[in-house]
Amino acid sequence: MIHPTPQHPRARIWARLAVALSCAATVTFTGLPGLPTADAAAKPKPGVPCEQLYGLSGSPSTSLPWNTDATRPPAQWDDYTYANQRNAMDGVTLPDDPAKAQKILDEAGNDPKKWPEGDPKKVYASYKRYLDGHNGTNEYGSFKGWLDDAYIDMAARRPRGNAFEKKVVKDLGLLGPDWICQEPVEYTDPRTGEKRYRIYDAVNHRTKELVEIKSGPNHAGEQGPKDRAVLSDPKYKDYRLRGVFGQPQNEETRTFYKNLARDYGDVGGRPRVTTYEHVSTPRATFKPGDYTARSTEFSVGGATSRGGSTGIVGGSRPTPADMARQMEAIRRNDPNGMRVRTPGGVDFSTLQLSYFGKPVKGKGVTYSFSADRAANEDAGWGGQEKSRLISDAFFTWLALTPEKFWVNLNPDQPDKIMDATFGKTDAGRVLLQADLQMKHDYAKDLDPRQGTGKQLSDAMRAAGLPCGSVVRNWIVPKPAKVRADEGGIYILDAPLKVDSEVSSVKTPSPNGECDLTKAQRETYQTLVRQIVIPDVEKKVNSAPAYADLRRVYSARVAAEYVRLQDRQQATDYRPVIDSNNVAKWPLRGKNASWTPRQTWEEYVKSFTKGDYSYPCGNGGEQKSCVLGGVDFSKAPRRNISKTEFRTEHRNLPKSTDTSVKAMTDSADDSRLLLLGGDTDGTLPSGGGEGGQSPTPTPSHTGGPTGQPSAPATHTPNPGGGSPAPGGNEPTAPSGTGGGGGLASTGAQVLTVAGLAVVLLLAGAALVWWRRRRTGGN
Repeated sequence: MIHPTPQHPRARIWARLAVALSCAATVTFTGLPGLPTADAAAKPKPGVPCEQLYGLSGSPSTSLPWNTDATRPPAQWDDYTYANQRNAMDGVTLPDDPAKAQKILDEAGNDPKKWPEGDPKKVYASYKRYLDGHNGTNEYGSFKGWLDDAYIDMAARRPRGNAFEKKVVKDLGLLGPDWICQEPVEYTDPRTGEKRYRIYDAVNHRTKELVEIKSGPNHAGEQGPKDRAVLSDPKYKDYRLRGVFGQPQNEETRTFYKNLARDYGDVGGRPRVTTYEHVSTPRATFKPGDYTARSTEFSVGGATSRGGSTGIVGGSRPTPADMARQMEAIRRNDPNGMRVRTPGGVDFSTLQLSYFGKPVKGKGVTYSFSADRAANEDAGWGGQEKSRLISDAFFTWLALTPEKFWVNLNPDQPDKIMDATFGKTDAGRVLLQADLQMKHDYAKDLDPRQGTGKQLSDAMRAAGLPCGSVVRNWIVPKPAKVRADEGGIYILDAPLKVDSEVSSVKTPSPNGECDLTKAQRETYQTLVRQIVIPDVEKKVNSAPAYADLRRVYSARVAAEYVRLQDRQQATDYRPVIDSNNVAKWPLRGKNASWTPRQTWEEYVKSFTKGDYSYPCGNGGEQKSCVLGGVDFSKAPRRNISKTEFRTEHRNLPKSTDTSVKAMTDSADDSRLLLLGGDTDGTLPSGGGEGGQSPTPTPSHTGGPTGQPSAPATHTPNPGGGSPAPGGNEPTAPSGTGGGGGLASTGAQVLTVAGLAVVLLLAGAALVWWRRRRTGGN
């Protein structure tokens, strides 16, 4: 029986040391780092003083942050490391052809122990063993899904959990003889009356605290009834339960602890059940190899990218259905939510480029995306398509001269849709389709039967206007809000604007003619600007239909920054800049066969027959015709001051630095996740096994060094580009600028375990020596 009151310190210390040495010997001679992790009817081994278990020293904390529900201050958020060499194999692939894939699996066999770490045959053998055990069925849907969510992640859970427990013990000061880790607490099963045990990650019998530590946002569901049994046991009526999490809790976990706190009330005027979010980002350390996944995002000259976005983006499935199947497999095989980060937690439809490091020739460039948290984990699809679009657009903005960055939908001008080269890129496609979408939204807003259309119709009637007029609406950038310093550029806001002006068209309207005087046309245009345009502009800046446009604009801001840096000193991007060669960043995937003419024809059909016609009732059946375009030839920006940046985004540099290595929570905005990478293609493999990495020092908060005071401007040249499909470029519109066994760690574990024995023996000798000097007191 575990007594609620502590034993004599001397007896307990020697007992704990004996257990610790026994555990260390087990690790040393078996090579398996075993800690008790489950409840058992038979009495488990007693726990170990936390400071000895984790090789820490220091004074115990006298003030802990969990007397009420609390979250670690964002300024203190950091990361920690854990070892998982299997991450180095995340680029292993298997052919889609079943015969070829089967041949590879047969050659590998189903015994992973035959192959060393770093050999893909070890991965294939693990996969074959998995398939053999599941009647040939892969419930993860694909080899890639199994590789990410079974082979790699399952091997990460124990080292990551142990590393976070060590971090919590160290950061919170759960030190000294009173704090015992992996402590079994005896309780009475209320259903059977039997004695059972609940093992807590840390227990202090003197202060009567039970601590459960989770590196992720979830509690383990099967532990809930046992926690209730412990709290209901009279022996522990004065004990308090503390749930500590490394990530913001999910809704299920919050509800569980809220109900537990409600049911078990207070003790001594303080809640018996509280939670504390010790927000920290886990980062796997490993030695990259030939089979480590890399991407080409923002990379030139054969370089590759690797970072916090690699696994998350790579694990995102291409369709909602694919993502739903993948998340169902994860949930089925991970009922306790042990996986800390999944692509399903990211709403990739909101992915934007939020940071781009200063390019220095011969060195990698760091970058970071931002994205909303996904309300539904099945929503985390399309990551690869979105991140690739941003990177491709970035190179398009660099490769083409800026006077080419326009599109034009005019029913009279099928030969002046956009520059021919720009029309071969996804960036150009996005601009043209966004222009068409704007026209659809404008048409909906003109419907006189409701909303802004009714307001406009009433205003026209009051002004004596018999009909509407042809107008030209087009999208241009507003000044982007950025912070550029000696380290890079933070893209804080990149808004877009809808401009509008009176225009004319020769293509006949299906509703007949309605002539207005010049004054009447100007009056109508004023009403449109006041009533309709604000709603259209709001959609352009927030509606999902324009998300790709906003994505490519964020890339435009970064590309302009790189252009400015390259003018001061040559960068690795110089061969790309103004080369007018976009062959490496073509139209891709389902859009590979797209042409500008297709979108123009769709527009003309709508213009003459479709959704632009409404019964106005103002002297006839005349519609309001719209022309337009998108003009990104300029990329105006406003570089905010250092003081404003530190006031409004004080934690962003630190969060961004972390995101380059591992996807992390934004310490400034709880809705956002940050994920990035480095174009040098590697990440540090140090940090020790489960050790905490040093607190990163923000490197991008200083003042500008040699930074131009204003962005360069580019005057469109009517003769400088070749419109698609042919003709002269129009004048640019005006605007303001289960899967296999755990990884064999071999000698690494033996080395660590041997060191643990030495440290424990030294600790035992030190305690014995101190007892002798003090007379055994």
